[in-house]
Order: sequence, then structure tokens, then C-alpha cells
Amino acid sequence: MTRLFEGALWGSRLIVLVAVVFGLLLALGAFYLATVDVFYFLGYLGDYADLSLGTDEREDLRASAITAIVKAVDGYLIAAILIIFALGLYELFISKLDPAERSETIPRLLLIRSLDELKERIASLVLLVLVIEFFQRALQLEYRSPLDLLYFATGVLLVSGALYLGSRKPPKDQEPKGS
Repeated sequence: MTRLFEGALWGSRLIVLVAVVFGLLLALGAFYLATVDVFYFLGYLGDYADLSLGTDEREDLRASAITAIVKAVDGYLIAAILIIFALGLYELFISKLDPAERSETIPRLLLIRSLDELKERIASLVLLVLVIEFFQRALQLEYRSPLDLLYFATGVLLVSGALYLGSRKPPKDQEPKGS
């Protein structure tokens, strides 16, 4: 009875395949959205060269083009997060990926030995996506008073602090055991 239960318990890890498959489908969707944003950007480039545009129209078009760039970068980063998530879950719960083991990019991409490492890798990418979202929103703001500018500066300071804290590594003597 114990062997049967333990076998079923061990086999239950395969349910993670649902998250792996749907994570990859989400990544494909994010790549699609980002690629559509790139096509919008290319359309803005063609319109931007129009010499009959007024200064205000050109500034609006430039803001739209920059927003499209930021959206595309954001979408591609989200897709990358989802791929790392899917690969990391697969390697942690199912099996090592043989093609990945032979790849030269594996040390840079997917050297994940624990859920904490996977969480850390994804958290750093999510922080980057949030910074890009902040940048995108900041491009669309209209600063009508000095207080608006102060709010923006405070936001930049907080984002900078988050990036700094997110990039710090603990000293070797303070690292958790097992790292």
C-alpha cells in the first residue's frame, strides 16, 4: 500500500506539465502581441517622415511610436519570463532537458536548481517589466504643476531604489545554506 501511495504521490508531480504547456502558450501569445506592436511602430515610422505634419502632430506621432517600442519590449520580456518559468518548472519537477545540457547558453539562461532560484530569476525579470511599464506611463503624463513633477521624481527615485535593491547580492557569509 505504501509503495502504491508513494508511486502515485511521485507521479502527481506530472501535473506541473499543465503549467509548462500553458506557460509556453502564454509566451506565444505575448510574442504575438509584441510583434503586432512592432508593426504599429513601423507604421508610425512611415508616417513620421511625412513633411506635411505640423509640430504638434509630429510630437504626438513620436509619443505613439515610443509607446509602441516600450510595449513591444515589455511584451517580449513577458514572453521571456514565461519561457523561463516553463523551462524552470519542467527541469525542477519533470526532467532535465537533454538538448539544454548540451547547449552553450544553458549557464546564462536556465541554471536553476531550486524553486527559490526560479522565483528569484522571475522576480528580477518582473521588476524589469514594471520599470518599463512605469517608463511607458511616464511618457504619457502631462505635467501641469510642480507637484506633478515632484510625484514623477519620487516615482523615479522609488524605481531606482527597487532596481538597486533587486540587483544586490547578499554577502557570501549571509547567503542561505544550500546555495
